[in-house]
Amino acid sequence: MSRAYSDIAFTPTVRAMQSRMGSRSGYEGLDHADDRRDRLTQREAEFIAARDGFYQASVSETGWPYVQFRGGPPGFLKMLDEKTLGYADFRGNVQYISVGNLQGNDRVSIILMDYANQRRLKILGRVRFVSESEGPTLMARLELPDYRARVERVVLITVEAYDWNCPQHITPRFTEAESRERVAPLHAEIAALKHALALARKAPVSTAGPE
Repeated sequence: MSRAYSDIAFTPTVRAMQSRMGSRSGYEGLDHADDRRDRLTQREAEFIAARDGFYQASVSETGWPYVQFRGGPPGFLKMLDEKTLGYADFRGNVQYISVGNLQGNDRVSIILMDYANQRRLKILGRVRFVSESEGPTLMARLELPDYRARVERVVLITVEAYDWNCPQHITPRFTEAESRERVAPLHAEIAALKHALALARKAPVSTAGPE
């Protein structure tokens, strides 16, 4: 875990619970770490670019959390620089719960999952919305011409902290594309065996008797 993430996530109440449960000593070193790790690197960029969705949490003015799944083609969430993520916000069911929550409280938490490889990246940040009229160049950079969905706005996330979470308890799951990739060698082997069998069936049968 990073220093920046612990500074935000480990509130006094959380720290008290860690002390009560005996895990506080394992995290105390983060309080003195010089490397905050609040800037994304190439490792995070490659992971984010491969994802086709993420879970996004916001909080309403009445204190209720709201978690929403945001999906799209792989790479629709883009790393614009080491401190900024952005995505084109596609029109959905027009409830606007997340958008409304983030108008009053710009804090956001997102979790990106790689179920197949049991990897999980958590990011804490602050959101800013940009309309097409305000940022046409940015909109053009983030919209996906081949994806048939109406874009209502651009969502920019300023990264405050991130953490690569423990893979424990992540049940492996596979997308259709990942399943095809994993069984491709088996299909190739089956095709080769069928070809060999077909050749064997066409081979001439010897009618010569024993010598």
